[in-house]
Amino acid sequence: MTRTLPRTLRGQLTAGLVALLALACVAVGVSTVFALEGFLVRRLDQQLTASAGRFAASLEHETRPDVDNRPDTRGQSEGTFGARLLRGTPTQAAVVRAAADKRVPLTGADRRALAGLPPDGTGHDIRLSALGRYRVNAVPGDDGDVLVTGLPLHPVEETVHRLEAVETAVFGGALVVTGVVGAIWVRLSLRPLRRVTATAAGVAELPLASGQVAMPAPVPVADPRTEAGQLGTALNHMLGHVGNALERRQASEERLRYFAADASHELRTPVANIRGHAELALRHDGPVPSDVRRALDRIQSESERMSRLVDDLLLLARLDAGRALDHTPVDLTRLVLDATDDARAAGPDHRWLLDLPETAVTITGDKHRLHQVIGNLLANARTHTPAGTTVSVQLTADERGTQLTVADNGPGVPGEIQPEIFGRFVRADHSRSRAAGSTGLGLAIVQAVVTAHGGTVTLASRPGRTAFVVSFPAEEHGRPA
Repeated sequence: MTRTLPRTLRGQLTAGLVALLALACVAVGVSTVFALEGFLVRRLDQQLTASAGRFAASLEHETRPDVDNRPDTRGQSEGTFGARLLRGTPTQAAVVRAAADKRVPLTGADRRALAGLPPDGTGHDIRLSALGRYRVNAVPGDDGDVLVTGLPLHPVEETVHRLEAVETAVFGGALVVTGVVGAIWVRLSLRPLRRVTATAAGVAELPLASGQVAMPAPVPVADPRTEAGQLGTALNHMLGHVGNALERRQASEERLRYFAADASHELRTPVANIRGHAELALRHDGPVPSDVRRALDRIQSESERMSRLVDDLLLLARLDAGRALDHTPVDLTRLVLDATDDARAAGPDHRWLLDLPETAVTITGDKHRLHQVIGNLLANARTHTPAGTTVSVQLTADERGTQLTVADNGPGVPGEIQPEIFGRFVRADHSRSRAAGSTGLGLAIVQAVVTAHGGTVTLASRPGRTAFVVSFPAEEHGRPA
Protein backbone atom coordinates (compact mmCIF):
# COMPACT_ATOMS: atom_id res chain seq x y z
CA MET A 1 0.00 0.00 0.00
CA THR A 2 1.44 3.37 -1.04
CA ARG A 3 1.92 5.85 1.77
CA THR A 4 0.37 9.26 1.13
CA LEU A 5 1.12 10.90 4.48
CA PRO A 6 4.32 12.95 4.83
CA ARG A 7 7.22 11.03 6.38
CA THR A 8 9.04 13.95 8.02
CA LEU A 9 7.91 15.75 11.16
CA ARG A 10 8.03 19.03 9.27
CA GLY A 11 5.71 17.68 6.59
CA GLN A 12 3.35 16.17 9.17
CA LEU A 13 3.12 19.41 11.14
CA THR A 14 2.52 21.46 8.00
CA ALA A 15 -0.05 18.99 6.71
CA GLY A 16 -1.78 18.93 10.09
CA LEU A 17 -1.91 22.72 10.22
CA VAL A 18 -3.37 22.94 6.73
CA ALA A 19 -5.83 20.13 7.48
CA LEU A 20 -7.08 21.86 10.64
CA LEU A 21 -7.48 25.13 8.77
CA ALA A 22 -9.30 23.31 5.97
CA LEU A 23 -11.72 21.78 8.48
CA ALA A 24 -12.29 25.20 10.03
CA CYS A 25 -12.90 26.72 6.60
CA VAL A 26 -15.37 23.97 5.74
CA ALA A 27 -17.20 24.47 9.02
CA VAL A 28 -17.33 28.25 8.55
CA GLY A 29 -18.36 27.92 4.90
CA VAL A 30 -21.13 25.42 5.57
CA SER A 31 -22.51 27.39 8.52
CA THR A 32 -22.48 30.70 6.65
CA VAL A 33 -24.11 29.15 3.57
CA PHE A 34 -26.88 27.60 5.64
CA ALA A 35 -27.30 30.78 7.68
CA LEU A 36 -27.56 32.97 4.56
CA GLU A 37 -29.92 30.57 2.85
CA GLY A 38 -32.15 30.41 5.93
CA PHE A 39 -32.15 34.19 6.22
CA LEU A 40 -33.11 34.71 2.58
CA VAL A 41 -35.86 32.07 2.78
CA ARG A 42 -37.29 33.74 5.88
CA ARG A 43 -37.32 37.02 3.99
CA LEU A 44 -39.32 35.32 1.25
CA ASP A 45 -41.74 33.96 3.84
CA GLN A 46 -42.19 37.46 5.24
CA GLN A 47 -42.94 38.83 1.77
CA LEU A 48 -45.44 36.04 1.16
CA THR A 49 -47.16 36.74 4.46
CA ALA A 50 -47.31 40.46 3.69
CA SER A 51 -48.90 39.84 0.30
CA ALA A 52 -51.76 38.03 2.11
CA GLY A 53 -52.68 36.13 -1.02
CA ARG A 54 -53.80 39.31 -2.81
CA PHE A 55 -52.52 38.26 -6.20
CA ALA A 56 -54.04 34.78 -5.89
CA ALA A 57 -57.36 36.26 -4.75
CA SER A 58 -57.47 38.57 -7.79
CA LEU A 59 -57.33 35.49 -10.00
CA GLU A 60 -60.79 34.60 -8.69
CA HIS A 61 -62.41 37.90 -9.72
CA GLU A 62 -60.01 38.84 -12.51
CA THR A 63 -60.69 42.58 -11.97
CA ARG A 64 -58.55 45.48 -10.86
CA PRO A 65 -59.80 49.02 -10.02
CA ASP A 66 -57.78 50.70 -12.76
CA VAL A 67 -57.88 48.00 -15.42
CA ASP A 68 -60.84 45.71 -15.97
CA ASN A 69 -60.53 41.98 -16.48
CA ARG A 70 -56.92 41.80 -15.20
CA PRO A 71 -55.56 40.23 -11.97
CA ASP A 72 -54.47 42.61 -9.26
CA THR A 73 -50.64 42.75 -9.43
CA ARG A 74 -50.14 45.90 -7.38
CA GLY A 75 -47.16 45.62 -5.05
CA GLN A 76 -46.18 42.24 -6.43
CA SER A 77 -42.61 41.68 -7.56
CA GLU A 78 -41.86 40.16 -10.91
CA GLY A 79 -41.97 36.41 -10.84
CA THR A 80 -44.64 36.21 -8.13
CA PHE A 81 -46.72 33.09 -8.58
CA GLY A 82 -50.41 32.84 -7.73
CA ALA A 83 -52.87 29.99 -7.88
CA ARG A 84 -56.48 29.37 -6.75
CA LEU A 85 -57.61 25.94 -5.64
CA LEU A 86 -61.25 24.96 -5.32
CA ARG A 87 -61.97 21.73 -3.52
CA GLY A 88 -58.33 20.70 -3.94
CA THR A 89 -58.23 21.38 -7.68
CA PRO A 90 -56.28 24.31 -9.13
CA THR A 91 -58.61 26.52 -11.22
CA GLN A 92 -56.29 29.37 -12.11
CA ALA A 93 -52.46 29.80 -12.02
CA ALA A 94 -50.43 32.77 -13.20
CA VAL A 95 -47.09 34.53 -12.68
CA VAL A 96 -46.38 38.27 -12.61
CA ARG A 97 -44.35 39.56 -15.53
CA ALA A 98 -43.14 43.06 -16.38
CA ALA A 99 -45.82 43.68 -19.02
CA ALA A 100 -48.69 41.63 -17.68
CA ASP A 101 -49.51 38.43 -15.90
CA LYS A 102 -48.82 35.19 -17.65
CA ARG A 103 -50.87 32.07 -17.31
CA VAL A 104 -48.86 29.08 -16.11
CA PRO A 105 -49.54 25.66 -17.58
CA LEU A 106 -49.75 23.06 -14.83
CA THR A 107 -48.80 19.42 -15.22
CA GLY A 108 -50.29 16.61 -13.23
CA ALA A 109 -47.32 16.69 -10.86
CA ASP A 110 -47.75 20.44 -10.41
CA ARG A 111 -51.45 20.03 -9.57
CA ARG A 112 -50.72 17.32 -7.05
CA ALA A 113 -48.01 19.41 -5.44
CA LEU A 114 -50.33 22.43 -5.15
CA ALA A 115 -53.19 20.31 -3.87
CA GLY A 116 -50.97 18.88 -1.18
CA LEU A 117 -50.13 22.28 0.35
CA PRO A 118 -51.69 22.78 3.80
CA PRO A 119 -53.53 26.14 4.08
CA ASP A 120 -51.60 27.15 7.21
CA GLY A 121 -49.88 30.28 5.91
CA THR A 122 -46.36 28.82 6.35
CA GLY A 123 -43.72 28.54 3.63
CA HIS A 124 -43.10 25.38 1.63
CA ASP A 125 -40.75 24.52 -1.21
CA ILE A 126 -42.19 23.09 -4.42
CA ARG A 127 -40.93 22.66 -7.96
CA LEU A 128 -43.16 23.78 -10.86
CA SER A 129 -42.43 22.29 -14.22
CA ALA A 130 -42.65 25.63 -16.09
CA LEU A 131 -41.06 27.88 -13.44
CA GLY A 132 -38.59 25.86 -11.34
CA ARG A 133 -38.28 25.95 -7.53
CA TYR A 134 -40.64 28.28 -5.63
CA ARG A 135 -41.30 29.21 -2.04
CA VAL A 136 -45.09 29.18 -1.57
CA ASN A 137 -47.68 29.46 1.15
CA ALA A 138 -51.37 28.69 1.08
CA VAL A 139 -54.17 30.53 2.95
CA PRO A 140 -57.95 29.94 3.02
CA GLY A 141 -59.99 32.19 0.70
CA ASP A 142 -63.37 33.88 1.30
CA ASP A 143 -65.30 31.49 -0.92
CA GLY A 144 -64.05 28.24 0.59
CA ASP A 145 -61.14 28.11 -1.81
CA VAL A 146 -57.39 28.05 -1.14
CA LEU A 147 -55.16 30.87 -2.32
CA VAL A 148 -51.52 30.01 -3.09
CA THR A 149 -48.84 32.68 -3.43
CA GLY A 150 -45.21 31.95 -4.25
CA LEU A 151 -41.89 33.67 -4.91
CA PRO A 152 -39.03 32.18 -6.96
CA LEU A 153 -36.08 30.62 -5.11
CA HIS A 154 -33.72 31.30 -8.00
CA PRO A 155 -32.40 34.61 -6.51
CA VAL A 156 -31.75 32.83 -3.24
CA GLU A 157 -29.89 30.03 -5.01
CA GLU A 158 -27.87 32.54 -7.04
CA THR A 159 -26.86 34.43 -3.92
CA VAL A 160 -25.92 31.23 -2.10
CA HIS A 161 -23.89 29.93 -5.07
CA ARG A 162 -22.11 33.28 -5.31
CA LEU A 163 -21.22 33.07 -1.63
CA GLU A 164 -19.98 29.51 -2.11
CA ALA A 165 -17.74 30.61 -5.00
CA VAL A 166 -16.35 33.55 -3.00
CA GLU A 167 -15.71 31.36 0.04
CA THR A 168 -14.04 28.68 -2.10
CA ALA A 169 -11.68 31.25 -3.63
CA VAL A 170 -10.93 32.98 -0.33
CA PHE A 171 -10.50 29.80 1.69
CA GLY A 172 -8.43 28.16 -1.07
CA GLY A 173 -6.09 31.14 -1.15
CA ALA A 174 -5.90 31.12 2.64
CA LEU A 175 -4.98 27.42 2.63
CA VAL A 176 -2.23 27.97 0.05
CA VAL A 177 -0.79 30.93 1.95
CA THR A 178 -1.07 29.06 5.25
CA GLY A 179 0.65 26.02 3.76
CA VAL A 180 3.60 28.08 2.48
CA VAL A 181 3.94 30.28 5.56
CA GLY A 182 3.33 27.31 7.87
CA ALA A 183 6.04 25.26 6.14
CA ILE A 184 8.51 28.13 6.55
CA TRP A 185 7.52 28.64 10.18
CA VAL A 186 7.77 24.92 10.99
CA ARG A 187 11.13 24.74 9.23
CA LEU A 188 12.47 27.61 11.33
CA SER A 189 10.99 26.11 14.49
CA LEU A 190 12.62 22.73 13.85
CA ARG A 191 16.13 24.06 13.26
CA PRO A 192 17.26 22.88 16.72
CA LEU A 193 16.02 19.39 15.91
CA ARG A 194 17.96 19.42 12.64
CA ARG A 195 21.11 20.29 14.56
CA VAL A 196 20.43 17.43 16.95
CA THR A 197 19.82 15.08 14.01
CA ALA A 198 23.03 16.17 12.28
CA THR A 199 25.03 15.63 15.45
CA ALA A 200 23.48 12.20 16.06
CA ALA A 201 24.13 11.20 12.44
CA GLY A 202 27.76 12.30 12.79
CA VAL A 203 28.16 10.18 15.93
CA ALA A 204 26.56 7.21 14.16
CA GLU A 205 29.21 7.44 11.43
CA LEU A 206 32.12 7.47 13.87
CA PRO A 207 34.20 4.27 14.20
CA LEU A 208 33.28 3.59 17.82
CA ALA A 209 34.36 -0.05 17.84
CA SER A 210 38.01 0.62 18.62
CA GLY A 211 40.69 3.25 18.67
CA GLN A 212 40.63 6.84 19.85
CA VAL A 213 37.44 8.67 18.81
CA ALA A 214 37.02 12.45 18.60
CA MET A 215 33.46 13.24 19.71
CA PRO A 216 31.63 16.12 17.99
CA ALA A 217 31.02 19.44 19.69
CA PRO A 218 27.91 19.71 21.92
CA VAL A 219 24.66 20.82 20.32
CA PRO A 220 23.93 24.52 21.02
CA VAL A 221 20.82 24.77 23.21
CA ALA A 222 18.94 28.08 22.89
CA ASP A 223 16.09 27.50 25.36
CA PRO A 224 16.18 24.40 27.60
CA ARG A 225 12.50 24.89 28.44
CA THR A 226 11.41 23.86 24.93
CA GLU A 227 11.14 20.26 23.73
CA ALA A 228 13.98 20.82 21.25
CA GLY A 229 16.11 22.34 24.01
CA GLN A 230 15.41 19.42 26.32
CA LEU A 231 16.32 16.97 23.55
CA GLY A 232 19.54 18.86 22.82
CA THR A 233 20.44 18.90 26.52
CA ALA A 234 19.80 15.16 26.80
CA LEU A 235 21.91 14.51 23.69
CA ASN A 236 24.77 16.60 25.08
CA HIS A 237 24.66 14.63 28.35
CA MET A 238 24.65 11.37 26.38
CA LEU A 239 27.59 12.51 24.23
CA GLY A 240 29.49 13.41 27.38
CA HIS A 241 28.89 9.98 28.87
CA VAL A 242 29.81 8.25 25.61
CA GLY A 243 32.97 10.33 25.30
CA ASN A 244 34.03 9.52 28.85
CA ALA A 245 33.35 5.82 28.29
CA LEU A 246 35.37 5.84 25.06
CA GLU A 247 38.25 7.61 26.77
CA ARG A 248 38.29 5.05 29.59
CA ARG A 249 38.06 2.20 27.09
CA GLN A 250 40.92 3.66 25.05
CA ALA A 251 43.05 4.08 28.16
CA SER A 252 42.29 0.48 29.15
CA GLU A 253 43.19 -0.77 25.67
CA GLU A 254 46.43 1.20 25.76
CA ARG A 255 47.35 -0.28 29.13
CA LEU A 256 46.49 -3.77 27.90
CA ARG A 257 48.47 -3.23 24.70
CA TYR A 258 51.52 -2.01 26.61
CA PHE A 259 51.19 -4.92 29.00
CA ALA A 260 50.98 -7.45 26.13
CA ALA A 261 53.96 -5.88 24.42
CA ASP A 262 56.03 -5.72 27.61
CA ALA A 263 55.02 -9.20 28.71
CA SER A 264 55.77 -10.67 25.30
CA HIS A 265 59.13 -8.95 25.18
CA GLU A 266 60.05 -10.09 28.69
CA LEU A 267 58.93 -13.68 28.03
CA ARG A 268 61.08 -14.13 24.96
CA THR A 269 64.32 -14.53 26.93
CA PRO A 270 63.13 -17.12 29.51
CA VAL A 271 61.31 -19.10 26.83
CA ALA A 272 64.46 -19.14 24.70
CA ASN A 273 66.46 -20.29 27.75
CA ILE A 274 64.01 -23.14 28.41
CA ARG A 275 64.27 -24.26 24.80
CA GLY A 276 68.06 -24.08 24.93
CA HIS A 277 68.33 -26.15 28.10
CA ALA A 278 65.87 -28.75 26.74
CA GLU A 279 67.88 -29.10 23.52
CA LEU A 280 71.12 -29.34 25.51
CA ALA A 281 69.70 -32.08 27.68
CA LEU A 282 68.47 -34.01 24.67
CA ARG A 283 71.97 -33.91 23.14
CA HIS A 284 73.49 -35.57 26.21
CA ASP A 285 75.75 -38.46 25.13
CA GLY A 286 75.02 -40.69 28.06
CA PRO A 287 72.01 -42.86 28.51
CA VAL A 288 68.77 -40.96 29.34
CA PRO A 289 65.75 -42.79 30.78
CA SER A 290 62.86 -42.98 28.35
CA ASP A 291 60.45 -41.13 30.64
CA VAL A 292 62.98 -38.33 31.11
CA ARG A 293 63.57 -38.09 27.36
CA ARG A 294 59.78 -37.94 26.80
CA ALA A 295 59.50 -35.15 29.35
CA LEU A 296 62.33 -33.22 27.67
CA ASP A 297 60.64 -33.64 24.27
CA ARG A 298 57.43 -32.20 25.72
CA ILE A 299 59.33 -29.31 27.29
CA GLN A 300 60.96 -28.50 23.96
CA SER A 301 57.65 -28.79 22.06
CA GLU A 302 55.73 -26.59 24.49
CA SER A 303 58.55 -24.04 24.65
CA GLU A 304 58.48 -23.78 20.86
CA ARG A 305 54.71 -23.30 20.98
CA MET A 306 55.08 -20.65 23.68
CA SER A 307 57.75 -18.95 21.62
CA ARG A 308 55.38 -18.73 18.64
CA LEU A 309 52.63 -17.39 20.89
CA VAL A 310 54.94 -14.73 22.32
CA ASP A 311 56.02 -13.69 18.83
CA ASP A 312 52.40 -13.46 17.67
CA LEU A 313 51.36 -11.38 20.66
CA LEU A 314 54.32 -9.07 20.19
CA LEU A 315 53.49 -8.65 16.50
CA LEU A 316 49.83 -7.81 17.26
CA ALA A 317 50.89 -5.34 19.94
CA ARG A 318 53.21 -3.60 17.48
CA LEU A 319 50.50 -3.48 14.81
CA ASP A 320 47.98 -2.12 17.32
CA ALA A 321 50.45 0.58 18.27
CA GLY A 322 50.68 1.61 14.60
CA ARG A 323 54.25 0.48 14.16
CA ALA A 324 55.27 1.27 10.60
CA LEU A 325 55.80 -1.63 8.22
CA ASP A 326 58.25 -1.83 5.38
CA HIS A 327 57.07 -0.32 2.10
CA THR A 328 59.11 -1.90 -0.63
CA PRO A 329 58.13 -3.62 -3.89
CA VAL A 330 57.14 -7.20 -3.12
CA ASP A 331 56.82 -9.97 -5.70
CA LEU A 332 53.54 -11.42 -4.46
CA THR A 333 53.68 -14.24 -7.02
CA ARG A 334 56.95 -15.51 -5.57
CA LEU A 335 55.55 -15.33 -2.02
CA VAL A 336 52.52 -17.40 -3.02
CA LEU A 337 54.73 -20.01 -4.73
CA ASP A 338 57.06 -20.34 -1.73
CA ALA A 339 54.23 -20.46 0.82
CA THR A 340 52.33 -23.09 -1.20
CA ASP A 341 55.47 -25.24 -1.48
CA ASP A 342 55.91 -25.02 2.30
CA ALA A 343 52.27 -25.95 2.87
CA ARG A 344 52.52 -28.88 0.43
CA ALA A 345 55.51 -30.18 2.36
CA ALA A 346 53.75 -29.76 5.71
CA GLY A 347 50.50 -31.31 4.46
CA PRO A 348 51.24 -34.04 1.92
CA ASP A 349 47.84 -35.62 2.58
CA HIS A 350 46.09 -32.59 1.11
CA ARG A 351 45.67 -31.76 -2.57
CA TRP A 352 47.14 -28.36 -3.39
CA LEU A 353 46.10 -26.37 -6.49
CA LEU A 354 47.77 -23.17 -7.61
CA ASP A 355 46.36 -20.60 -10.08
CA LEU A 356 48.71 -17.70 -10.88
CA PRO A 357 48.61 -15.02 -13.61
CA GLU A 358 51.04 -15.23 -16.52
CA THR A 359 52.96 -12.16 -15.34
CA ALA A 360 54.35 -11.51 -11.88
CA VAL A 361 52.21 -9.41 -9.52
CA THR A 362 54.07 -6.78 -7.52
CA ILE A 363 52.64 -4.70 -4.70
CA THR A 364 54.16 -2.32 -2.19
CA GLY A 365 54.38 -3.65 1.34
CA ASP A 366 56.26 -5.64 3.98
CA LYS A 367 57.58 -8.85 2.41
CA HIS A 368 57.99 -10.77 5.67
CA ARG A 369 54.51 -9.88 6.98
CA LEU A 370 52.82 -10.62 3.65
CA HIS A 371 54.52 -14.03 3.60
CA GLN A 372 53.19 -14.57 7.10
CA VAL A 373 49.64 -13.74 5.91
CA ILE A 374 49.78 -16.31 3.11
CA GLY A 375 51.39 -18.90 5.36
CA ASN A 376 48.74 -18.43 8.08
CA LEU A 377 45.86 -18.82 5.59
CA LEU A 378 47.40 -22.01 4.14
CA ALA A 379 48.15 -23.39 7.61
CA ASN A 380 44.57 -22.62 8.65
CA ALA A 381 43.22 -24.56 5.64
CA ARG A 382 45.57 -27.47 6.30
CA THR A 383 44.95 -27.65 10.06
CA HIS A 384 41.16 -27.40 10.03
CA THR A 385 40.36 -29.79 7.16
CA PRO A 386 40.72 -33.57 6.98
CA ALA A 387 43.22 -35.44 4.82
CA GLY A 388 42.34 -35.52 1.16
CA THR A 389 40.88 -32.00 1.16
CA THR A 390 41.62 -29.90 -1.93
CA VAL A 391 43.06 -26.47 -1.17
CA SER A 392 43.22 -23.99 -4.04
CA VAL A 393 45.26 -20.78 -4.08
CA GLN A 394 44.37 -18.16 -6.70
CA LEU A 395 46.10 -14.84 -7.35
CA THR A 396 44.54 -12.25 -9.68
CA ALA A 397 45.31 -8.63 -10.51
CA ASP A 398 43.56 -6.03 -12.65
CA GLU A 399 42.90 -2.30 -12.70
CA ARG A 400 40.77 -2.60 -9.55
CA GLY A 401 43.54 -4.15 -7.48
CA THR A 402 45.11 -7.42 -6.39
CA GLN A 403 43.16 -10.34 -4.93
CA LEU A 404 44.38 -13.51 -3.22
CA THR A 405 41.88 -16.34 -2.61
CA VAL A 406 42.57 -19.40 -0.45
CA ALA A 407 39.69 -21.90 -0.72
CA ASP A 408 39.06 -25.48 0.34
CA ASN A 409 36.27 -28.04 0.05
CA GLY A 410 36.38 -29.02 3.70
CA PRO A 411 33.55 -29.06 6.26
CA GLY A 412 33.41 -25.27 6.55
CA VAL A 413 33.53 -22.83 9.45
CA PRO A 414 30.68 -23.13 11.98
CA GLY A 415 28.14 -20.37 11.45
CA GLU A 416 28.16 -19.24 15.08
CA ILE A 417 31.84 -18.22 14.99
CA GLN A 418 31.98 -16.75 11.47
CA PRO A 419 31.20 -13.17 12.64
CA GLU A 420 34.19 -13.28 15.05
CA ILE A 421 36.51 -15.54 13.08
CA PHE A 422 39.18 -12.80 12.84
CA GLY A 423 39.12 -12.17 16.60
CA ARG A 424 41.96 -13.09 18.89
CA PHE A 425 42.02 -16.52 20.50
CA VAL A 426 38.98 -17.64 18.47
CA ARG A 427 39.00 -21.39 17.73
CA ALA A 428 36.54 -23.48 15.77
CA ASP A 429 37.30 -26.58 17.82
CA HIS A 430 38.75 -25.75 21.22
CA SER A 431 39.96 -29.20 22.19
CA ARG A 432 41.41 -30.12 18.79
CA SER A 433 42.94 -26.69 18.24
CA ARG A 434 44.91 -26.78 21.46
CA ALA A 435 46.12 -30.28 20.79
CA ALA A 436 47.22 -29.28 17.32
CA GLY A 437 49.14 -26.31 18.68
CA SER A 438 46.82 -23.56 17.44
CA THR A 439 46.97 -20.31 19.40
CA GLY A 440 43.86 -18.76 17.89
CA LEU A 441 45.91 -15.76 16.70
CA GLY A 442 46.65 -16.73 13.08
CA LEU A 443 43.62 -15.12 11.46
CA ALA A 444 43.83 -12.12 13.81
CA ILE A 445 47.38 -11.54 12.51
CA VAL A 446 46.13 -11.96 8.94
CA GLN A 447 43.53 -9.23 9.40
CA ALA A 448 45.90 -6.91 11.27
CA VAL A 449 48.64 -7.18 8.63
CA VAL A 450 46.23 -6.84 5.70
CA THR A 451 44.58 -3.82 7.32
CA ALA A 452 47.98 -2.25 7.94
CA HIS A 453 48.57 -2.59 4.18
CA GLY A 454 45.27 -0.83 3.41
CA GLY A 455 43.52 -4.03 2.29
CA THR A 456 40.61 -6.16 3.42
CA VAL A 457 40.10 -9.85 4.20
CA THR A 458 36.72 -11.58 4.09
CA LEU A 459 35.34 -15.05 4.71
CA ALA A 460 32.61 -16.94 2.84
CA SER A 461 31.99 -20.42 4.22
CA ARG A 462 29.48 -23.23 3.92
CA PRO A 463 29.85 -27.01 4.08
CA GLY A 464 31.99 -28.02 1.11
CA ARG A 465 33.30 -24.52 0.34
CA THR A 466 35.34 -22.12 2.47
CA ALA A 467 37.14 -19.16 0.91
CA PHE A 468 39.30 -16.43 2.47
CA VAL A 469 39.70 -13.48 0.09
CA VAL A 470 42.44 -10.89 0.62
CA SER A 471 42.12 -7.71 -1.47
CA PHE A 472 44.61 -4.87 -1.97
CA PRO A 473 43.37 -1.75 -3.81
CA ALA A 474 45.37 -0.86 -6.91
CA GLU A 475 45.43 2.88 -6.25
CA GLU A 476 47.43 2.31 -3.06
CA HIS A 477 49.47 -0.73 -3.87
CA GLY A 478 50.33 -0.52 -7.50
CA ARG A 479 49.40 -2.49 -10.58
CA PRO A 480 50.57 -5.83 -11.93
CA ALA A 481 54.20 -5.68 -12.99
